[in-house]
Formats: sequence, structure tokens, C-alpha cells
Amino acid sequence: MTRARLATSTAALALLLSLPLAAAAQDAPPQDQQPAAAQPQSDQPAATDGQGDQSNQGDTESAAQGDQPQAAGTAGDQPSGKADQSDGGGNPPEMTTEETKGGGSVERPADAAATGSDNAGEATEDAARKPQKPDAWMETSDSWATFNGDLRAQKYSPAEEITPDNVENLQKAWEYHTGDVSDGSGDLPYTVWSATPLFVNDTLYIGTPFYKIVALEPDTGKAKWTFDPKAKLEALTQPALKNRGVAYWQAEEPKQGEACQKIVYIGTMDAKLYGVDADTGKPCASFGDNGMVDVNQWNTVNDKWPLSLLQPATVYHDTLFLGWAGKDWTNSAAPPGTVIALDAKSGKLKWMFHALPNEVLSKTGTANVWASMSIDPERGLLYVPVSSPSPNYYGGERKEKLPLATSVTALDTDNGKVVWSRQLIHHDIWDYDTDAPPTLVDIQKDGKTVPALVQTSKQGFIYVLNRETGEPIYPIEERPVPKSDIPGEEASPTQPYVAKPEPVTPDEWPGVSAIADAVGFGECSRRAANYRYDGRFTPPSLQGSIAYPPTTGGTEWGGGAVDPSSGIFVANSNSVVQIYTLIPRKEYEQKSQEGETSGYYAQGDAPYAFKLETFLNWAGMPCWKGPYGTIAAYDLKTGKRLWNEPFGQVQKYGFYMPESWGSVTIGAPVITKSGLIFIGASMDSRVRALDLKTGKVLWKALVDAPAVSMPAVYTYKGKQYVTFVVGGNTILLPKVSDQVVTFALPE
Repeated sequence: MTRARLATSTAALALLLSLPLAAAAQDAPPQDQQPAAAQPQSDQPAATDGQGDQSNQGDTESAAQGDQPQAAGTAGDQPSGKADQSDGGGNPPEMTTEETKGGGSVERPADAAATGSDNAGEATEDAARKPQKPDAWMETSDSWATFNGDLRAQKYSPAEEITPDNVENLQKAWEYHTGDVSDGSGDLPYTVWSATPLFVNDTLYIGTPFYKIVALEPDTGKAKWTFDPKAKLEALTQPALKNRGVAYWQAEEPKQGEACQKIVYIGTMDAKLYGVDADTGKPCASFGDNGMVDVNQWNTVNDKWPLSLLQPATVYHDTLFLGWAGKDWTNSAAPPGTVIALDAKSGKLKWMFHALPNEVLSKTGTANVWASMSIDPERGLLYVPVSSPSPNYYGGERKEKLPLATSVTALDTDNGKVVWSRQLIHHDIWDYDTDAPPTLVDIQKDGKTVPALVQTSKQGFIYVLNRETGEPIYPIEERPVPKSDIPGEEASPTQPYVAKPEPVTPDEWPGVSAIADAVGFGECSRRAANYRYDGRFTPPSLQGSIAYPPTTGGTEWGGGAVDPSSGIFVANSNSVVQIYTLIPRKEYEQKSQEGETSGYYAQGDAPYAFKLETFLNWAGMPCWKGPYGTIAAYDLKTGKRLWNEPFGQVQKYGFYMPESWGSVTIGAPVITKSGLIFIGASMDSRVRALDLKTGKVLWKALVDAPAVSMPAVYTYKGKQYVTFVVGGNTILLPKVSDQVVTFALPE
């Protein structure tokens, strides 16, 4: 369909261009869900993937720690009861707390040995001097062993059977339906399913939004077993039932015939972590309390809501590293951010990292890790993307420097101490959570091999750092930014700016769309003239500020993918314009009494509540120029952008907009050695294969809903498969599904 044909009818424009945008979540008002670009003609709450994975779902004080139900179990073997402070049995252990760099601290059982150095330089030297041994089972080339493919979050497969020359022949090999799906019309909240399948132990493992684990045969899709924890199916911290998958661990030398030498883990929204035998699906009696650890036992400060376990654990050696999702924009003082390290076999606590100092917790919180994490397995370093502190859009009562908030931080895997940290936003008042795992890759630069870390961001920058030291490989400069005009607020005078690699979103917002403005009889241009706009870091204001990019990003929670041999890095991104408005407390309370609540968020007892709206005209059309989503490739050796193409298609009521307009996306790409990019992510319910060299679409297939997850690429019995979880997300389209679909070349 051409622009000329679209322009022939304003009625058609109103129908076809209504774009349901939303934050591509922090899995934002939920911390693991970015507040979304509003979805016109829909009553769905704006999801977000932020500080937790929050959603705009009002206050749920009943979800506080004290009201959490006791865990259920699986059919036949139900774990029961609540775990204690260490492993679910016995008395809570005595804890010790030790300060670490940046104002954070590490808490551990008193009998745990403390190792590592307080000095970042010494710790780095130790890591380099004493190389670690990666888990052999995780390094096998034919597997997809973690959420991001491997611990380095490269999202890369060495598979070569499917190539740019034959990918057009790709066919559906099998599909499976879990039955765990809800469109929100019945008793259950709607489902948001963005689980990446794992292929390991000759099995495909999948977690569902009802928190079940399904084990499938990788070549046929036939179910081997299903584990059902009988979890509470309530949207306690998110606007939806959400799950991003499972984690897997196995012993270095599994003992034949002994149970739970291989374990699959799944978390729930009410903070229960289950561990089951990977071969049988039966709960592991030695893990926590008969297969369950209640992680909410460590939610002891500002426990407004449970520590939702929506992102699968990161597994390294015999340790599980857990972040958690919460509920954004509702409270000022909220649960403070922690990363929790548990023994993979017993579930006992090893250590807890706290990103915020104790002295500020009476007025702030979060700065948690709701996205996935990455690990350098040879250096024993855990890289955590730390989110923004609460309240998200007003910092007048949290003016202390909080250097670990909105950062990428490297922790010692043995003890949780900070090795180095790089703050990406100072005094964050935009909800610019660090929302994706950094990608680890060695790059060739100036004749040297450099251990690099590539961090994507909501603000549109791509930070390339030395992963041993945190020092920039490409320059980061402090640039002056606009002042806040809100009484009591003190915006940081400068913010880090990255010019190379070129940002995925430009410095200036795209400007008013002529088509949307015409349909709105000048509405878009009139409103734009009345909003505050001073560039990328325009602070929230009382009159309303144009936010570009807003909390939706930029690049969302999936992050990017890299070809480690060529150093080519690929990331998809969104171009969304939202309006940030601060509302004085008395005015907000009056609006609440009058029933005007849509788009408003309390921010606890801060002087200002907050209103978020996507910049749409009366017909639900974006007031800004497209494209609305792109995908780009960068050469990490030079920092040069190789290509940048519109990606996906906007869909509404069965109609598709031109490909040149692109689509808002949720999800991330995967790269193969043969030079392909596999990705779902777009709102048009298609999965695609792109040419890594050019960005050209070489193959696409229609699936049941938007595939808002990363695919798993694996080889089984010599044959390459690509599996997508097709769960949908009402942020993109009012369509959800329970489909698992696998593609392969014909025999």
C-alpha cells in the first residue's frame, strides 16, 4: 500500500494509522515492562519493562510481602511451606554486611567466606591472573543453553546449515500449544509471553506465563513432561501474567541414576523459585523446601510488593544469580535493588548485592536489576544492568549521588563486590533504566585484541567499554543538558553522551507528521508548540515535555546480538515520542477523587504525581514522523554504522502500513555464523530472517501473534532448527497466543 493511496482518505488514515504503541518493556510501569506508548482505542494499561517489570496497574498493597501466599508445587509432588532466610529449613542465619564501591553493599551469611578485593584494580588483576573455567555443558556449539544463548549474551549460533542462499526454503517443522494463554476477557489477566526456549540436555525447555515448565522433543515438539507449580495467577506487580523463560544447571560430572544432577528453574510473580529434575520434571527435594525457595523472605525493606521473578536466573558454575521485577511509578520509597546469589543445588543464600546505601532508603528504592545479566566465564565477572531509582520522574527528594543507579556494574561472582561501575545517567528523572544485558565480545582495534562490553540503552546510546576496567573504548563525554524548571528538582548539569557508535535514535525528535497533523486539523503541531522541548534530556515539566526517546526506548530489554568473528553488532530500536507531565500532589488527588486516572501515576508521597501519554492525535495516529522502528548493524572495530533499515510493519485491523514506516518492536535479534539474523519482535505477527551484510529481509513467515521473544537456534542430530515462542503482547497488538513454532529446511 503506497502513501499516495493512504492519503486519499482521511477515514482510511484514521483507521490504518492508529498505532498501538507501548513501552517495549521492562518485561515500565512494571519494572520489567516499559510504560508503553499508549494503545489507542484500548483500555489496556501501559506496560513497561522497567524497574521491575511493572505495569500501570494501580496500587496493590495486598501484594506486599506479608500477604504472599505459600508456594504450591507440582501435580503429585507439591513443595509446601515458606523457606527461611537461607534454604527453607532451620533457623535464619546470622548475616554480615560489607560496604562496596559506589555506595552499595554486600550481605552474606556470617559463616560464608568473604573473598576478593576491595580495590577495583586489584580485583581486576585477580580476575585476569586467575582465569576461570567455563561450564563445559554450556559451551557446546549446538546448544542454546541460556536466555541469551550463552553467558556472554552474544545471541550468536555457530550453526551454518541455514544460509542466505537457502533460507527462503525454510518451512515449519512443528508447532506446539501450551494452553497457557489469556486475553484478559475472563477471570485471568492477559498474558505477556516473551520466553526464550532453552535447548540443552537434548531437550527444549520452555516456561509459560502460568509458570509451568514444558520439556519438548527438539525435532518433533512432542511433550516429554510438564511441571505445574500451581502458582498464584494474579497480576501482583505487572499488568499481565508474564514469563521470560527458564534457567538450566547441571553438575560438572553428573552422577548416573541420581536425581537432580540436572535442574531446570522457573520463577513466579509472587517470588517463588522452583527447581525440578531436568529429566523427569519432579521437584528437587534438596533445593530449598522440597523444590521451592521463597525469595520474598529477603524482601525486608519497603516491602510494598513481592520481588517478582520474571526473568530467568543467570547460571554460572554452581550459583544462580537473580534479579527481580517490581512495580514502577506507584511508590517513592520502594524495595531497594538487590542481586541475589543462591547455591544452584541447595537454594541456600550465598550473598546479596545492594545497589543503594541504607541512608537513602526512607525516600527511595528500586535501582534493581529486572533485565537479564551477562557473565565473563573466564574472568568470573557478573555484569548487571541496574535500573533507575524511585520515584522515577522526580528526584527532588533523592538528591544524593547514587552512582550505582542507572548503571552497568561488574560484580565479582564469588562475593558480589563491585569491581567497577559505569553510570549511564546521572540523577535519572526519565526512567532510563539500564534495560538489557551487556554483550561481551573481543574486538580487534588498533592492532590489539580488546575485551569489550557493548551496552545498549533506552536513551539510544551504544556504550562500548573495556569489560575488565569499565573504561570507554569509544569516547564518552559529559555534555551540558537542560535545567529543570520544577520547584525542588535539581537536574544534573551534564549527562554522558556517546557519539560513536552513532546512536540508534537521533538527537532531535522526528518532528510533526504532516499526515497525522492534517487528520487532526493541526492538533499535533498546536500541541507540540505548547510542550517543552530542549533536546534528548528535556526534563519532565508542569506544561508537559516531549520525551524522545522516552522510557520505551531506544533499544529495549532484548539488547543486541554480535558476530564474534567479524565484530558486527546488530540492534533493533524504537522511535516513539511520549509526553512527560508532572502533576502537583493536590491536583492529582483531586483528579483521583473525580475518577480521572488514565495515564496518571502516584509516585508515592512525592510532591508530584506523573502523567504519561504517547503523542497521538484524536484518531490514535502518531503525531511524529516515522519510521517507528529500525534495525541497524555496526562494525565494532571502527564504530561505524554499516546499515540502518526500517524493520517490521505496523498492523491494525488486518491492514499493514508500508515497510518503510517500520514497527515498534519488543524482542531481540539472533545472529548465525552463516550470516543470518533471525528475529520476531514486530507488531505484524511475522518472524523474519535478514541478511547480516545488508539488512535485507530474505524470509518471513506469519505466526499466531507478535513473537516478542528471542528465538533459540540449535542443532540436533545434525539438523539446524529455529524455534520461536509466539506469545504476543497487547502493547503491540491486542492478540496473544500460546504457540511454540519451529522452522527447519526440508529434508
